[in-house]
Amino acid sequence: MSGQLFLAATPIGNIGDASMRLREVLSSAQVIAAEDSRRAHRLISDLGITTSAQIWSFYDAVEEAKSSELISRVQLGETVVMISDAGMPSVSDPGYRLMQEAIAQGVKVSVIPGPSAVLAALAISGLPVDRFSFEGFLPRKSGERKTLCETLLHETRTMVFFEAPHRLVESLLDLQTVFGADRSAVVCRELTKTYEEVVRGTLAELVAWSDKEILGEITLVVAGADPLPETSPGEWVALVATRVEIGESQRDAIAAVARELGVPKRDVYDAVLAEQRLRKS
Repeated sequence: MSGQLFLAATPIGNIGDASMRLREVLSSAQVIAAEDSRRAHRLISDLGITTSAQIWSFYDAVEEAKSSELISRVQLGETVVMISDAGMPSVSDPGYRLMQEAIAQGVKVSVIPGPSAVLAALAISGLPVDRFSFEGFLPRKSGERKTLCETLLHETRTMVFFEAPHRLVESLLDLQTVFGADRSAVVCRELTKTYEEVVRGTLAELVAWSDKEILGEITLVVAGADPLPETSPGEWVALVATRVEIGESQRDAIAAVARELGVPKRDVYDAVLAEQRLRKS
């Protein structure tokens, strides 16, 4: 088998960010699997290259069905290139299932690295980048967004999210509700494009800034939480007891203490149960 599968990063805005290797591979490929075939044709035109490749539409809904067909083309000795609309395939874009099929079939995959909205936003944010967490697109519904944020309340790494511009205000409000108004964050809009904008501030400041029409691609970077002080099971039990005394149910008190201290709810429950058994004995 002399075929080859490439996962290729494409510019996130500025066509000048395209690598020479990307140009060469697109020119020589027999098949280009593209998240949007129209954007693929435009990319090829903007790059000023010619290709005789077949261009396949390869978006989320058809990825699973078409992956085996693409791998078969590689096995026949052809060069297949997978591209998304912008950035790296499989990072919140199609490509993951194709990779899994390639691995299962023993097909070699090469990567053509390049532009990434995640890394570009991190680098320009000014927030710590030694450790970070990429969370993809925030959920569309407010309740689901808040639930996700609750799971990340004590995350100490810098967090990166994608968001649609028309949901940015609501998402910032939900982040502020869960993480607090003073948490530092950065909105990166239209990175590498003509109207690139980077806005830094607290979540409260960003909420105020976002109260207007916002257009373009959005990458949101949020500072991680300060590390929590270590606490003992005895302190968990005391905090639960305080909440119960003011009228909370034990169940709600345990959940609240676990959330605030960043410890497993089961551990707090076990500590409370052990204390109750000790008193009875």
